Amino acid sequence: MTDPVLIGPVDAPDVHVMTYNVRRRFRNLRPGSPDRWDRRKPLLRRVLRAEQPTLLGVQEALADQVDFVAEVLGQHYSWVGHGRDATGGGEYAAVFYDTRRLTLRSWSQLALSATPGTRGSRSWGNYVPRAVVSVDLEDTVTGRRLVAYNTHFDHISQRSRLASAAMISDLVDAVHSADPRAGIVVMGDINADADSVVHRRLTAGATLRDTWDAAAERLGPQWRTYSNYGRPRTGGRRIDVILVGPRVDVLRAGINATRFDGAAASDHEPVQAVLRLAPPPAPHRA
Repeated sequence: MTDPVLIGPVDAPDVHVMTYNVRRRFRNLRPGSPDRWDRRKPLLRRVLRAEQPTLLGVQEALADQVDFVAEVLGQHYSWVGHGRDATGGGEYAAVFYDTRRLTLRSWSQLALSATPGTRGSRSWGNYVPRAVVSVDLEDTVTGRRLVAYNTHFDHISQRSRLASAAMISDLVDAVHSADPRAGIVVMGDINADADSVVHRRLTAGATLRDTWDAAAERLGPQWRTYSNYGRPRTGGRRIDVILVGPRVDVLRAGINATRFDGAAASDHEPVQAVLRLAPPPAPHRA
């Protein structure tokens, strides 16, 4: 039996982007808990193998979960990132990319703090470190440049979320100013609804747009993206987002609320979009 597919593999020049909070692994859960990693692993495998995104940002993944995602995606994928703690351990905001389409030019990881270059640093009222991973990629088919960010904002401190949104906006604006032709994507769990001040801080300027709002086609209802393993519900909070810059067309966008006999692979629904990087403008002819 074939598993349900929201988007699945895409052909050039399209790029399939997915953001997915895969929920960290916890110990000592009751045997019937939907949160148990041994119950969720085969479900996550089925989702990822059905969708095969070109670019995937995961949040909350521990080292062994990152390795599992890499094994599921297969030999054509590579990934970058490290744990958010000072030692490089803890939760990852890893970025996976299909090497058949995307070539890595460079990458970096910054702490979401007043001292972003200090690994594991905390500021702005968040109790745990938060981070953003950026990747500078080239599409091997079209030659377009794609700069992507993957992040996970703090779940408690509103001040931290706002400061994190401002920091990422500044990073995005710097790239856009230096290279207006670059495609830009921001993926992540921002722990704030799409009508929040945090979301508005990210999209207030002329650079970033929410793919759900900008899509030429929406694939299904607007499910809430944090389900806590419950049944899919419409009209709830959309705290997982994919944002894009001005040189990116959004062909399709959707929230993947797939269940397997009522069970979910994570307490978050993955958000997905099919993007197309706009060609460079034609040279001006006198």
